[in-house]
Amino acid sequence: MSYQVLARKWRPRKFAELVGQEHVVRALTNALDSGRMHHAYLFTGTRGVGKTTIARIFAKSLNCERGESADPCGECSVCTAVDAGRFVDLLEIDAASNTGVDDVREVIENAQYAPSRGRFKVYLVDEVHMLSKPAFNALLKTLEEPPPHVKFLLATTDPQKLPVTVLSRCLKFNLKRLLPEQISGQMRHILAAEGIEYDDEAIGELAHGADGSLRDGLSLLDQAIAYGGGALRAADVRAMLGSVERGQVLGVIEALAAGDGAALMGEADRIASYSPDFAGVLDDLATVLHRIQLIQLIPGYREEEGDAGLAEIANRLAPEDVQLYYQIATTSRRELPLAPDARIGFEMALLRMFAFRPAEAGQGAAPSAPRAVAPASARAAMPAPSPAPVAPSRAPAPAAAPVASAPAPAPAPSRPAPAAPPVAAPVAAPPAPVAPQGPLVLGANGLPDWHEVIERANLRGPIGQLAQNSSLRELDGEGMVLALQPSHMHLAVEPLTSQMEEKVSQALGRRIRIRFIADHGNLGTPAERRAQAQVDAQANAVASMESDPFVRTLKREFDARVIPQSIKPVEPGT
Repeated sequence: MSYQVLARKWRPRKFAELVGQEHVVRALTNALDSGRMHHAYLFTGTRGVGKTTIARIFAKSLNCERGESADPCGECSVCTAVDAGRFVDLLEIDAASNTGVDDVREVIENAQYAPSRGRFKVYLVDEVHMLSKPAFNALLKTLEEPPPHVKFLLATTDPQKLPVTVLSRCLKFNLKRLLPEQISGQMRHILAAEGIEYDDEAIGELAHGADGSLRDGLSLLDQAIAYGGGALRAADVRAMLGSVERGQVLGVIEALAAGDGAALMGEADRIASYSPDFAGVLDDLATVLHRIQLIQLIPGYREEEGDAGLAEIANRLAPEDVQLYYQIATTSRRELPLAPDARIGFEMALLRMFAFRPAEAGQGAAPSAPRAVAPASARAAMPAPSPAPVAPSRAPAPAAAPVASAPAPAPAPSRPAPAAPPVAAPVAAPPAPVAPQGPLVLGANGLPDWHEVIERANLRGPIGQLAQNSSLRELDGEGMVLALQPSHMHLAVEPLTSQMEEKVSQALGRRIRIRFIADHGNLGTPAERRAQAQVDAQANAVASMESDPFVRTLKREFDARVIPQSIKPVEPGT
């Protein structure tokens, strides 16, 4: 008998065998047991998390010969046919290769016929987001009102590409990426059943490399078993994946903690000798730094297996340094393709960690000598440059170019720095009164021009937006009434209204209380007048272009046409 890959051999055949996705299993189980089933389901999620598998189990549950339930028998002719991929009433359509409207039209025409063997005809459309727009339009009517014997199961890795009209007709289930612990647990179960020897460390490497996909993890497991000649060993897995053991990454952090540049480059050389995937090494480094930071900042944090050596390093590193190293590791991982080669990019990331560290609180931005030259005791007293702030309270310090050929000069006898004069915290003072700029010109309605009031009060920013969308309705003594469109009433909130009152009061030379009311129609607000002026200017520009003699000649002789959207009015003063 030919060999069957682990991902296919161990594909779950019942809901109880699924790894993770409990939220989806629970909803579908309850629907099947109660008979309250929707006609269209959408399963979304990254590759290898169980979308197609759940759809097939659901199809078996609907058509099992022993009854419709969430626990199909797995033994009847229907269940075995579904598992073998030959059940005639389960029609699997790969939308990536059947994207056209003709393919969908065939599905629609066949949907009206009763199922051949089962109770339901089930259409499983994989990668449904690949369908063309005409294909979606052809599918919509049947998707909304399918025959009672038809169920649609749609699967996609990119739900954002689906039309809203399709999403609204489906029950949507988002499948989660699997945790490394879930993937490693399933791998141990499979290896025990297959009688294959393995190292726990090797399982951890594979689960990490699976990146949340159980199918990818089982494919890597197949590859690792073949690479190791029938056994699973950590060294073989690391060689296959191009990864390094945690001890190598810890050696890098040890060298950084000790400020030992030579040791740091030695660790880089040792890692490079394994020909690793340097992006993966930076990921491993960031992962270990994350563990160290948890140990440092979370009292009583439960350490995981393999964290035994991290507590001692956590005590030697400042939390700010760990944050900076993590930031450099993740940033350098993204920049790795831009480096001359991957090793240079990796070594530059380590050198960046070595060269910079957050400035100590209260220190200035003076550059320090190279950390590889200065002794540890001197380094503790010297401010060091930082490429970027790590915490809000720490400001970045400019880095000086280190001179590697000259040792750091001996520090001069320290003198107490002169105390900075105390600076009082700024206190918000009442705004200074603004001298009146002459009487406001009144309009026919007896009210001043609101645009002129805005300019005198210097209403800008959010207050200006509120004012520009308002219309002056009343001004009597201390009372001012401003009208707003109902859609703009959300702008009239504190503290904007109080700030507007203060500024308008200063501009008018007397205390003003503003009240806002909602009104419909054209209010004649400054914003509306400005928008209308832009429309008029655009219309005038288009008319001027259309009447231009040269343009008219082009249209007449060469059948040219004017594209109105390409015409822009000339700005005043240009």
